[in-house]
Amino acid sequence: MVRIVIFSLFFAFSTSAKVAAQVPGFFLKDESKRKATIPFYASNSLMIIPVSVNGNTPVNFMIDTGVRANILFSKDLGDAMGLEYSRKIDLVGADGSATLGAYVSPINNFDLGPVEGRLQSLLVLEEDFLEIEAVIGTPVYGILGYEFFKYNPIRINYDDSKLDFFREDAMKWRPPFYHKFDLSIEDNKPYVDAKIKQRNGETLEAKLLVDTGANHGLLLNAETTDEIVLPNKTIETQIGQSLGGVIYGNVGRVDRINLAGLKMDEVLTSYPEENEFSYVVQGTGRQGSLGAEIFGRTRLILDYPRGRMFMKKGRDFYSPFEFDMSGIFVKKITTFENRFYVGQVRKNSPAEEQGIKANDEILSINKIPTFIWELSEVIQLFRSEEGKEIELELRRYRNDDLNDYEDYRTIIKLKKQI
Repeated sequence: MVRIVIFSLFFAFSTSAKVAAQVPGFFLKDESKRKATIPFYASNSLMIIPVSVNGNTPVNFMIDTGVRANILFSKDLGDAMGLEYSRKIDLVGADGSATLGAYVSPINNFDLGPVEGRLQSLLVLEEDFLEIEAVIGTPVYGILGYEFFKYNPIRINYDDSKLDFFREDAMKWRPPFYHKFDLSIEDNKPYVDAKIKQRNGETLEAKLLVDTGANHGLLLNAETTDEIVLPNKTIETQIGQSLGGVIYGNVGRVDRINLAGLKMDEVLTSYPEENEFSYVVQGTGRQGSLGAEIFGRTRLILDYPRGRMFMKKGRDFYSPFEFDMSGIFVKKITTFENRFYVGQVRKNSPAEEQGIKANDEILSINKIPTFIWELSEVIQLFRSEEGKEIELELRRYRNDDLNDYEDYRTIIKLKKQI
């Protein structure tokens, strides 16, 4: 299932006059080296690395080009780290109504092994409303945004889960075999242009946000232009999570996306519903975004200082874009154990036909207990092959009572719906 995180924040950080002469940013600790390599954990092509904040025990952060600022998801964690706060602000969610308190911690040092972030501002949320662990199966406590990319070229090898952080002056050349894009940085976010051959519409020339922190492939905001036409065949489903709650929309396909000569066919595309916050997307002039489901099939270089991006085909470039064939939106219970539950059941799907309901806990898959599985493996299994039969053991709780439940078994037969 395609899932995204839509995250809109409005705030400005300021530092004191005492540090104004110093430069906030991320830098190589050993400035005599040309580059340093940082391994990352890839969960559905999302990049997760351990980061130590102010000398504290490292915690997982996600590398996200789609976010302007560094974010910590929990004030309790921030307090345990001994963070200092300069002020409190209110954030507005993507539905335009919900608000959440957050605190600004203006001066922090980040340690990423061979790379350090100096004088980094950090937005600390009062509560973790995104619940990324439930969606991707891996604990994530924060996000590194624009600051990580602004001074240094970054090369991302999704095939080997490695990231090369270059010295600012180290990549003046054009790497061989890569396709080059002009990269525009606007309001601390990166954009590229693409041509999209729509299934039921004309070819769309689109300005797209480069969003490594979203695990969709292509997303198109239909409210931004009348030229975006939904395909005849779509599925209504949950496609994201925001401050205001779940975001719904449609998932379909475009015939082709052309990225500076790199062409991908039959690309799964999310079309979120218009909401009260759509004017923010419209104000950027973009028509949508590219996410990790596309980037994870490539080798990617982001060079903010020189306004350029490079891509070449990765190992999985020609793998088909497959959507969930079970009808189950699987989520992880955020405990130290691997426990999964049904977050949503899609209408007219194999799961609905077998009577599976939202909030049922999944106990085993093909007779293998769920603590053996990783969430990413379950997601891939449910996308794997039309006609495949999967045996599930589930537990249904009555009246939200954990001591009152019924276990049952069923078999679902995977079926393509898109």
